[in-house]
Amino acid sequence: MTVIIAGAGIGGLALALSLHQAGIPAVVFESVAALQPLGVGINLLPHAVRELTELGLHDGLAATAIATEELAYHSKRGQPIWREPRGLAAGYRWPQFSIHRGVLQMILLEAARARLGADAIRLGRHLAAWEQDGDGVTAHFTDRRTGAAVETARGSLLVGADGIHSALRARLYPDEGPPLWNGAILWRGVTEAAPFLTGRSMIMAGHEFQKFVAYPISRPALEQGRAVINWIAERKFRPDHAWRREDWNRAGRLEEFLPQFESWRFDWLDVPGLIRGAREVYEYPMVDRDPLPRWSHGRLTLLGDAAHPMYPIGSNGASQAVLDGRVLARAVREDGATPAALAAYEAERNPATARIVQANRGNGPEQVMQLVEQRAPEGFTAIGDVLSAEELEGAAAAYKRLAGFDRDALHARPPILAPTPAPTRAADAD
Repeated sequence: MTVIIAGAGIGGLALALSLHQAGIPAVVFESVAALQPLGVGINLLPHAVRELTELGLHDGLAATAIATEELAYHSKRGQPIWREPRGLAAGYRWPQFSIHRGVLQMILLEAARARLGADAIRLGRHLAAWEQDGDGVTAHFTDRRTGAAVETARGSLLVGADGIHSALRARLYPDEGPPLWNGAILWRGVTEAAPFLTGRSMIMAGHEFQKFVAYPISRPALEQGRAVINWIAERKFRPDHAWRREDWNRAGRLEEFLPQFESWRFDWLDVPGLIRGAREVYEYPMVDRDPLPRWSHGRLTLLGDAAHPMYPIGSNGASQAVLDGRVLARAVREDGATPAALAAYEAERNPATARIVQANRGNGPEQVMQLVEQRAPEGFTAIGDVLSAEELEGAAAAYKRLAGFDRDALHARPPILAPTPAPTRAADAD
């Protein structure tokens, strides 16, 4: 009962490893011909790190990632609004990891090849078409560069983990159109610089219409007294403002955003200095999609950004993809590689992720920064004069509950998928 997975990103590889742990064969097909450690930094929240730990990946992650100690919100003037401990410092049993996205993907890829077999990860194969019947799914793959047919695979289920421009989703919902842009543009880069604040801090400064985010992503660098800092500069325009199509590989232009951040030199962080210090800058419009009424259609389903792309607010995208993979693998182990398993997976994950998509559209826990901008645009003497402790604490706690990483609830929850004694090794589709 092989599961065919389209997409070797974080969600697709987490699903493959989880299925293997559950004793279920899986094969991953990826459009690109060679996987490279591309991208910039991301965060993995404790509920996702728990799942990766239960996959036996903790040590590999800990060797390269930063175990984030605190999250701090600041005004556009650098004044502190809210600070809270994170991960182990907040009493979680699992850390919050800040890590380079490409490094995380390579850790997952290496583990998948080692456990499932090298032939279980098939590159240069773009999902082009499929048919399903009462017994399974036949998927057809092409070379995306030439359009030539390269492989046909037969399996029990087909999972689209192929990102925000998912081929599977596009065929299931042909009238959906492109992703929805909210008017915000993100410029992202990585800069080596001196550590700031605790050395393991994640900061956000500004407000809804202009914001800067920064956090270190390299433990080896920090151990040498330096910081490899992932940063995001954000500006928000009108939603009808003309801009270019989203693409993580598009080079950013400093002249389009650096002037607006030139005055953001705080006594604890030099924002324009960080921006200028990056070797490369990437530009990306902040987009998502409306939640779908259903992900699963017979023996087909969606996962990760293919199912629920969300704004990068609250550090949730990658974490939710990992959780998708764990829940789907559990459902297949319990109900077999059947439509019933996909229905059980969707019944749990679709409502949960839809709530996060909607919350992120409302600015999530970062709304406190916008409230400060509205109430005290010229700065403040004490944050208590602007926001009450109840407003600050309530926003943080509510989002943790919504996103599934409330500490006490996470500790009380049993494992999503307990390891099996002897997982099946299989690399070939049925």
